[in-house]
Amino acid sequence: MGKFQNNLVYFFKVAADQMVMIFCFVLAASFVVSEVDGVPLSQFFYIRLRLINFIIFLLFMIIWHINLSLHGAYYSKRIVPWKSEASEIIYSVSIGTMLLLVYSVIFKVSLITPTFLLVFWLSTGILTSASRMIVRFIITPLRLRGININNILIVGTNSRAVQFAKDIESQPELGYRIVGFVDNEWAGGVDFKNSGYKLVAGFHNFPAFLRTHVIDEVVIDLPLNTFYHEAMDIVDFCVKQGVVVRFISDSFYLLTNMNLARSVVEEFQENVLITIYTGAMGGWPIMVKRVFDFVGSLLLIGIFSPLFLIISLLILATSGRPVLFVQERMGINKRIFHLFKFRTMVADAEQRQAELEKFNEADGPVFKIKKDPRVTLIGHFLRKTSLDELPQLFNVLRGEMSLVGPRPLPVRDYKGFNQDWHRRRFSVKPGITCMWQIQGRSSLSFEQWMKLDIYYIDHWSLWLDLKILVLTIPEMLWGDGAY
Repeated sequence: MGKFQNNLVYFFKVAADQMVMIFCFVLAASFVVSEVDGVPLSQFFYIRLRLINFIIFLLFMIIWHINLSLHGAYYSKRIVPWKSEASEIIYSVSIGTMLLLVYSVIFKVSLITPTFLLVFWLSTGILTSASRMIVRFIITPLRLRGININNILIVGTNSRAVQFAKDIESQPELGYRIVGFVDNEWAGGVDFKNSGYKLVAGFHNFPAFLRTHVIDEVVIDLPLNTFYHEAMDIVDFCVKQGVVVRFISDSFYLLTNMNLARSVVEEFQENVLITIYTGAMGGWPIMVKRVFDFVGSLLLIGIFSPLFLIISLLILATSGRPVLFVQERMGINKRIFHLFKFRTMVADAEQRQAELEKFNEADGPVFKIKKDPRVTLIGHFLRKTSLDELPQLFNVLRGEMSLVGPRPLPVRDYKGFNQDWHRRRFSVKPGITCMWQIQGRSSLSFEQWMKLDIYYIDHWSLWLDLKILVLTIPEMLWGDGAY
């Protein structure tokens, strides 16, 4: 649920920024239009509202968004104080205003005068900052109720790490839950024992703990001159699994000695934090993806509603209740959710799986049998055409899944994972269809399946999603590789 909430916040910020920019542009124009064009404001838009002018303005809207994005306006600001965020907004708005000046020179926009720029800069700075205050005002009570909470794991048990945890917990509106600490036993650890926090793992069993728990962020506070290799191992492990990593340490040392390609420097209380973001998905496309998922799933549910009814009646007539099969699956960041499918097997199929394990034809931890005796008559057809997956449109609507993404695996299959890089597939939302679906489905080996998932994550784009959706249609019709 947390990730869906983040997408909603992102959507609000982007929409608010664009509306503010448009309003401020009109406001600034009202100050100068009469002296530039010699006409009142009411006549100005009648004269200027032409296709070419609309395209020019649309291009600037895109430039405005890119400028704000590049200056971190859409990064998570949980730990950033309001004043720091406001100062970042003023800075990015100032750069945007200068870009508007350059833009006006290139396209010879006479409307952009010094007065226009001054009014535009002041109003966008004030109103964009105000929109961030509104976001904080709305989301704070939600986090106090336990919504949009991120689980955080702290590596290091020195006094600064403990104080950081106390500072985080003293501000519940930030939406963090301290899961525990990771460290080896050391002489100075006596103070930590009296802190009231739990030591949940040492360096050697940190990977095992991360594999089996829902962790959104890992904060590292170690003396890097002594524990550099341990810290790098932890970073590498987190990056493999798509977990956000934050450092509390000497920023100069980190910036000069580490390759932090997708990193952001932030301040919290007296600490400098360097945050490493992983995964390919970010920026405005992820907002479009969520909107596309929501609208697309809603439309498809409406279009396929007669098919939902027909399939339900067929299942009831051939094998009775229940119509739906509901199973726990691993979602984003290993959060468990309930996946919906049309039932294709006998009612006690899960109870009978243990006796069929010896007939498993799939490699890796997954379970597949070509001629599974538990599959019903109508179930064979539903599986071959993937129509049994249709109820997952409701999972997409709820924000638990996406139309396109790595297929969600049962908890039983996840427990059989033995390669950490496989787990990075859980850094994004699972989907109804993905590259595995269009590249051979069950005929692929488990290793090929995982490689396709990682390829999808690293090369994700909206165009790739559309391509996969289109190519999924013939796969459903012919049912190649499905069983």
